[in-house]
Amino acid sequence: MNFWNIDTEKKFFTEAMKNFASPEQLFYKLTDGYFAYVPKGKSAEGQTLQSRNSLIGQYTEKWCKDFFQPIAESLGLFAVNSVVCPKLGLSTQSDADLAFCTTNETLQKAENIKLLFEIKMSIVNNYNFDNGQVNYVGDYKAHKGNPSILRSESMLKAIGKSINIRVSGPESTKIPIIILGNSPITINYSKKVDFLKKAGIIQSFISLYPSPTKDFIKNTDGKGFQILDEYQDLTNYIIEVVNSDMNFFSSMLPKRKLGQIITLSAKEKDDISKAEKFLSLINE
Repeated sequence: MNFWNIDTEKKFFTEAMKNFASPEQLFYKLTDGYFAYVPKGKSAEGQTLQSRNSLIGQYTEKWCKDFFQPIAESLGLFAVNSVVCPKLGLSTQSDADLAFCTTNETLQKAENIKLLFEIKMSIVNNYNFDNGQVNYVGDYKAHKGNPSILRSESMLKAIGKSINIRVSGPESTKIPIIILGNSPITINYSKKVDFLKKAGIIQSFISLYPSPTKDFIKNTDGKGFQILDEYQDLTNYIIEVVNSDMNFFSSMLPKRKLGQIITLSAKEKDDISKAEKFLSLINE
């Protein structure tokens, strides 16, 4: 399977214009031509391009489904787009972009969902459309846009949705959540993503674009964000996440109460029983 790359982005533009979109819906029409992003040093000439957002959103969700389908199949699961599950706070207005499920349906029971993905991907590089051809211009450092999870807005939306799922009820405590991007993150979010992973809100942020530019964050210290550039490494990681019997728990208790819970839990016969007892008591 090929990771996200320049050819993937060119394919989006060519397929979109071939089937349903005009150049004006996909590119900024500047004085010296059509550009995917406004190059640094140039003016947007009063334009704000919004029409591409929904198109690239649909494209990346379908691309991710195809990309992860072999991994889902290796687990005996289905990769499903637009999953709705009211018990997890996933409605038709705010569904899961992609999920690994035991059945191939969009309306799911919480117990049938084994992994949730939130997708925050976009066009990363800059392109020029000229004489019917889409030409690579430069990487994201050469244009004014902030693609994918380089945007604070995208990060905050992904974090907010993950928290909403986590606090939706006990059904969410066993389901891992992974945020998918196709860019690095900014240094400002390095400690935040590691904290979110450590707290169990999400399992990681992953970029599916291994080489977007030179000199970028590839992994954070706590692996809250990481780029896996070999499909087998990604497969191994996803399988480990799905097969790990994880439980999310979060509470704020007086030390005396916490000590009592630990003492009672320690009386159980083995580690699994101790963990189950601890989780049941802390959630009462």
